[in-house]
Amino acid sequence: MIETTHISADLKQIAAKVKAGQRITDEEGLLLFNTASPGFVGSLANEIRERLHGHKVFFNRNFHIEPTNVCVFSCNFCAYSRLYAQREEGWELSIDQMLHLVKKYDGKPITEVHIVGGVHPKMNLQFFADLLKAIKAHRPELHIKAFTAVEYDYMFRKAKMSVEEGLRFLIEAGLNSIPGGGAEIFHPEIREKICADKVDAAGWLLIHETAHKLGLHSNATILYGHIEKFEHRIDHMRRLRELQDKTRGFNTFIPLKFRNKDNDMSHVPESTVVQDMKMYAIARIYLDNFPHIKAYWPMLGRQNAQLALSFGVDDIDGTIDDSTKIYSMAGSEEQTPSMTTTELVTLIKQAGRVPVERDTLYNEIKNYSHAGQEEKAGMN
Repeated sequence: MIETTHISADLKQIAAKVKAGQRITDEEGLLLFNTASPGFVGSLANEIRERLHGHKVFFNRNFHIEPTNVCVFSCNFCAYSRLYAQREEGWELSIDQMLHLVKKYDGKPITEVHIVGGVHPKMNLQFFADLLKAIKAHRPELHIKAFTAVEYDYMFRKAKMSVEEGLRFLIEAGLNSIPGGGAEIFHPEIREKICADKVDAAGWLLIHETAHKLGLHSNATILYGHIEKFEHRIDHMRRLRELQDKTRGFNTFIPLKFRNKDNDMSHVPESTVVQDMKMYAIARIYLDNFPHIKAYWPMLGRQNAQLALSFGVDDIDGTIDDSTKIYSMAGSEEQTPSMTTTELVTLIKQAGRVPVERDTLYNEIKNYSHAGQEEKAGMN
């Protein structure tokens, strides 16, 4: 129930729009950021997520491969990558090494491998096509969600291929969908300050639009809580909403919290938990054409991920299995991000929600609404 007794007429109008299933404007989105209480936006967002999904919270069984943290780019917010010229702390995995990581999950009910990393000048389009082919040859049913738009932009330009040609080449090799990384903040005023040398907003959006036209689904992200203003967040989400109106190819939107550990922006304070919850809630309200809003539990921490389930979030990603360094190196709440399915199901149930295992495209695999079902699923 949305309490509207002590709020302004403008906010009451937004609440009425949400109840009627109507789209809010950019100005109304800004108003929510600037004047609305966390409780108000949380109630609105929760009404939308329950209209869409009831009490379901989605997760999947996945693991990550990070081919390298060596990168030709130097984003100011990044604590993960190591410049190509300074590789002492870097790693570069061969195809055999990455295939070995895949084989570790033989016989386990994993449905997705998520492949992202730095932009390495020697890991080219053919290298990654060979990697995808090797994974598919070993485990054909495994869904490959791979490479950010930043990685695609570099490898396609280096291969002298168009975006469509490059994506078709990788689809033929086994690519199934695209993660949402590299979006950061689209507005050029901010992008120029935090990641000036990598693909711009138009390039990012073109890659995702082309992927959608070729039948691939993708995700979208925003990096928030640093030097951007609320209007930059709205501008970012508007561009995504407009593309989604056009293609309907995005599965989920993932707000990523800026972390200030070990990077060139360590002087910038991090957002508070209250501000984080408002970001999730307003994203759910504004992005009316996105089916899902996801919170990465390793980045937020388990308790805050539970809290986010009351602020519009209906997905908390997967079991992860401690196979990623991106979160921990950036100063995430979870320094060893691994949860069994049983633990993840328990976490969701503790928040009063219904755990639902999904595949990458949100087809439901198992509903854990009945007590004891998590034990039957095993520990992976």
